[in-house]
Amino acid sequence: MPTLILVRHGRSTANTGGVLAGRMPGVALDERGTVQAAALPARLADVPLTAAVTSPLLRCRETLTPLLATRPGLPLHTDERITECHYGDWSGRKLTELTGEPLWEVVQRHPSSAAFPGGESLRAMQTRAVDAVQGWNERVEREHGDDAAYLMCTHGDVIKAIVADALGLHLDQFQRITADPCSVTAIRYTRLRPYLLRLGDTGDLAALAPRPAAPGGEGADAAVGGGAGAP
Repeated sequence: MPTLILVRHGRSTANTGGVLAGRMPGVALDERGTVQAAALPARLADVPLTAAVTSPLLRCRETLTPLLATRPGLPLHTDERITECHYGDWSGRKLTELTGEPLWEVVQRHPSSAAFPGGESLRAMQTRAVDAVQGWNERVEREHGDDAAYLMCTHGDVIKAIVADALGLHLDQFQRITADPCSVTAIRYTRLRPYLLRLGDTGDLAALAPRPAAPGGEGADAAVGGGAGAP
């Protein structure tokens, strides 16, 4: 089966503003995110892609614009199933405010039971995203063969959920995975099992430098929505 190249969108204005954007319209890449997107074609230059699939949200479409400009024949598809988690009433709120909500601890420690008020559950998000991957795997293999590669541009929590599924991890473990802005994660699917080839590769080792402690100190919470990446 094909190789899936997962790309998280570049850094957005919501990331730098500490806001949980969710599906809010008009959330665009910030200056750094634009630079990250511009570097993506060179990072993927040696990877033959048969298709690109994107979340419908602006920040994902903007991330793929430079890549598509260098590959005018690459077909682009939009798939609602890989859009951002529907955070419902949490959308547009500051992350620093949300840490005081009782649901926050559930999202951190028992995400498989977390459902956002007025939105969807993390379990439902994972199900639709994995269904999308399985569907595109079958389509790409049918149209291009089992050694083909294709790209999906989506969101941090969606990528983490897909990776957890590929590794056979319960959704309750997905907060142990990170996906920085414009990071590349690659999964090769086979008849018997998936293989994780890359995880959160930004091509920028600055992301490995120690960062200031997050609120909570040791055992700090996972970045709901994916976080803003390296400063």
